[in-house]
Order: sequence, then structure tokens, then C-alpha cells
Amino acid sequence: MNTASKSPFLIFAVGNESRGDDALGPLLLRAIGGLIESGSIPDQYELIEDFQLQVEHVLDMDERQAVLFIDAGQQTPAPFHFYRAKPQIQIGHSTHALAPEALLPVFEQVLGKAAPPAYVLCVRGDSFELGAGLTPQAHDHYAAALAFVKRLLNQPADEAWDTASMHTDSLH
Repeated sequence: MNTASKSPFLIFAVGNESRGDDALGPLLLRAIGGLIESGSIPDQYELIEDFQLQVEHVLDMDERQAVLFIDAGQQTPAPFHFYRAKPQIQIGHSTHALAPEALLPVFEQVLGKAAPPAYVLCVRGDSFELGAGLTPQAHDHYAAALAFVKRLLNQPADEAWDTASMHTDSLH
């Protein structure tokens, strides 16, 4: 992709719709797409959905002002947790299923420059069983996260996002 045509902001959603509450990320991303199409959110976001983050995703992050990662988490405080990601080296036997924090040092190593500011919206999930649907609690957490995202994506992704990451309790 030509970097001149890239949207200034990138939103990744990871998850698997076949695994219960793991569908929260992809479902939120599709709702965000609908909000962009309706004009409720500015058309300055590129949306990418995948089952998991991989090393190759650092190339999608290049030339962005900020990146938002959306995922479901089992140990996440309800209804969600929003925070700024800090670079963290991930040691493992595979380059598959990286955490957002692990992509940041890879970005710097591969592209030789600082990674864009990255934020994580982790929505509480309780059941990740194959073939299961969303739990009733996940529906509630989804609604709270979507309301939060509507406000967040209508703010500049700099100090406002950092402030929101420090005060998510007051925003949902």
C-alpha cells in the first residue's frame, strides 16, 4: 500500500467469532465500520481484523499517528480496560499470536524508527469455548465498550487518548 494513501489512524481487532466471547473484537470493529460509514465517527481510521497479531502487522502500523488494538480478555476488569501499550519484548517459541506490546519493539527493530503511540481496548470476556455464542455479560461489556469507542474516536488521538487511558472508570 502506498503510505500517502494510508489513513492516519489504524484499528486492529483480533479474535475468533467461533469461540464465544472472543468475537468481541471483530464485532466491535464492524460496529466502528458502520459508525464511520454513517458519519458518526470521522473517516480517518483504517480497520483491520485478524485472528491474531503477527510480526507482519508492523508494516500496517507504519506511517500512522496512532494505533488502537481491540481484543477480548478473560482476566480483564469488567466491562473493559483501555490503556496505552508499552513496548515489551515477548519471548516465545513462535512468531504467531503476539501481544500489542510485543509488536512495538519489533516495529522499531524492523523499521528503524519509533513505533506510533499504541492503545489497547481489552473487553471482558468470560467464555471462549469453540462453537459458543456471546455470553449475556459479553453483550453488556460490548455495549459499554462501543459507547466508549464512539466518544474516544471523536477525540484527537494524542493527549485525549492518554487522558482516557488514565481515567477509563469515568468514561464508561
